[in-house]
Amino acid sequence: MVSAMKETGHRVVFDLDKQTVRDLNQFLHGDLGGVGEVTVANPDGAHSIAVGLNAPVRVDIDGHAGYYAAGMNKEATVVVHGNAGPGVAENMMSGRVEVSGFASGGAGASAHGGLLVIRGDAGLRCGISLKGGDIVVGGDVGSFSAFMAQAGRMVICGDAGDGLGDSLYEAVIYVRGEIRSLGADARIEPMTDQDRAAVRDLLAAADIVPPPGEFKRIASARALYHWNADANQTY
Repeated sequence: MVSAMKETGHRVVFDLDKQTVRDLNQFLHGDLGGVGEVTVANPDGAHSIAVGLNAPVRVDIDGHAGYYAAGMNKEATVVVHGNAGPGVAENMMSGRVEVSGFASGGAGASAHGGLLVIRGDAGLRCGISLKGGDIVVGGDVGSFSAFMAQAGRMVICGDAGDGLGDSLYEAVIYVRGEIRSLGADARIEPMTDQDRAAVRDLLAAADIVPPPGEFKRIASARALYHWNADANQTY
């Protein structure tokens, strides 16, 4: 493996013009030896950057990331200082992942825990099959976001596309902007003081100040919890 360039303050810099993603990930999966911060220079949309981390390390990706950045994250903080391709923070277990720009399709898919912050817009199926993580989006989300979301929370400061929350289970979605359409079994419910506190805490954790306006709560109507043979596939 090409050795990493070490700097002061226990920070390591990997330059992907000179080193490989495998070099980077092998280092992050090993004994970090007191290294608390890693900078990834010249990522240029490389795939699978900083995946499968299992240590309280901070990774700053100085540029755009490709597919599956910070996937399967546990404990680490990963910040993409640019846009992220499909599947950023997929199957995240804990920790924090931030995207300063746009996140493509499937952001936060199947996340079990942790916090995903997207400061720009998110593409299709953001939070698909969410299983307990929290997602805060500073902009809009694409169609079928939170599809089959089972647990967790999503805060959307902008608008939502078609089919929001389709086949939703116990996850809760908060939307400040317009909703093009709701998916099957999703419905708008009254906001409670507890909901407002949850939104306030999540926005504070994400360090996002939304435009003025009341959020809407979207949750499951629970009509799909049990198969109904008389429904004739219509719900």
